[in-house]
Amino acid sequence: MSDAGVSNPDPLSRHYLPRDISDRVAFRLTKFLRFLADTFFAKRYGHRAIILETVAGVPGMVGGMLRHMRSLRRLEPDEGWIHTLLAEAENERMHLMTFIEIAHPNWFERVLILVAQGVFFFSFLLLYVCSSRTAHRLVGYFEEEAVYSYTEYLQEIDRGAQPNVPAPQVAIDYWNLPADARLRDVVIAVRADEAGHRDVNHAFADELAGRKQSSEAPREKAGSSVDRPASHSRYP
Repeated sequence: MSDAGVSNPDPLSRHYLPRDISDRVAFRLTKFLRFLADTFFAKRYGHRAIILETVAGVPGMVGGMLRHMRSLRRLEPDEGWIHTLLAEAENERMHLMTFIEIAHPNWFERVLILVAQGVFFFSFLLLYVCSSRTAHRLVGYFEEEAVYSYTEYLQEIDRGAQPNVPAPQVAIDYWNLPADARLRDVVIAVRADEAGHRDVNHAFADELAGRKQSSEAPREKAGSSVDRPASHSRYP
């Protein structure tokens, strides 16, 4: 992503400044959804992660599917977008598989997952069809908030307000963590993934808007935090 429009060069606190109506719509919608999440979950970070990760796995799958169909329809290559978006969706799914081992959802949260995922899937599908640029910008802002939320989670762990439990085996295997890894290590790994998704989706939105890009293609930027070795198929 080009540094144009970015308010902070720090990889973790980087924020893309809205530059037009499309950006502002995506930004305001993100802030509204953030308000709802804060109101409903407060500091129940594990349960918050479960609900939000079930939604976070939707954009990459929807975008990858629509880009796939576009490539078939136009008889032209996709230049790596499909792979990046599907890898993002799988990465978010693995976040979910990790957090359900840490905070087990109750029956109400399972119902909420069904409703939230259904509503978001069809809403995002419609948005992507109407304006893929706005859709990618929205995901970029979602991921900015995810980085912020996981930073808060990490701070709560560090001050003892959240238990630093042993990392689930699925997380140890997926991120190649030490055998004695703790929740803190997991949150750091997940936060790094979200920062990668943030940069990739903002870069995709810029590319669709015809804005100047850095010399590094956005799909390459996601390599270390999104792409996983083929052996990840053994995960759930």
